[in-house]
Amino acid sequence: MEDRIGGGPTIVCPGDVITEEEGYMRGHGTFIHDGKLLASVAGVVERTNKVLSVRPLRTRYVGEIGDVVVGRIVRVAERRWLVDTQSRLESVLKLSSVNLPGGILRRKSASDELTMREVLVEGDLVSAEIQTIFQEDGALSLHTRSLRYGRLGAGIFMRVPPVLVRRSKNHFHTLPSGVAVVLGNNGYIWIGASLEEDTTRTRNHDTVISDETRKRMARVRNAIAALSERMLSIFDTTIVFTYDDSLHMDEQEMLSPDAVASITERAYRLCTDQPLA
Repeated sequence: MEDRIGGGPTIVCPGDVITEEEGYMRGHGTFIHDGKLLASVAGVVERTNKVLSVRPLRTRYVGEIGDVVVGRIVRVAERRWLVDTQSRLESVLKLSSVNLPGGILRRKSASDELTMREVLVEGDLVSAEIQTIFQEDGALSLHTRSLRYGRLGAGIFMRVPPVLVRRSKNHFHTLPSGVAVVLGNNGYIWIGASLEEDTTRTRNHDTVISDETRKRMARVRNAIAALSERMLSIFDTTIVFTYDDSLHMDEQEMLSPDAVASITERAYRLCTDQPLA
């Protein structure tokens, strides 16, 4: 049986052999039988030094400090916003953890608490970073103390399994097509016409996105959906490959079964370390 611990991300089913080599330690989602390390859940094999584990495909997001997430404001509370990040509990964005308009950093006052809805309101999409994890209940505490984080403008919001979004140094991308993408580690993805240089500016309800840009955004959205359908890693390169390989067809044709297999072929080869023919 071929080991499943090399190359790109490997998806296993319950009972699949992960490795027969000695020297590895059993992590979550695995068990040992007849000297072999097997998967006990369906998911992606992860290796941390000598510890092998399987991260389930269909599960709530389990955050780590430093992760970039995309979330939706669900409630404005006392000196904090509650955010849906596809995790087990609602995440917390404290008033003290955001930049004020203009990127001003200072101690927040009572007047700032009264104007919280001028900063973020229910339904707003935000990009943020996980600052800490509360020990009491495991809820995530977020921050947007950087001008690249904050409220996201008009665009497309979509959800994929968190396990498919590859962790990388940069989750904010402007693709060659000119479309901007924020890939949240939590599986929430925002697609827009451009990335805001200052996310603290007053919201603009008069933003107009041209029909041509809307079509490019829709193509990017369907490219990501096709990658998710085939359970392939989602990062800037696989998105660009799938986008480029779909240019010969209309956007609405991209998600038919035959089209999905065709336009994700290069991405599949990249994720499985096969030559890019």
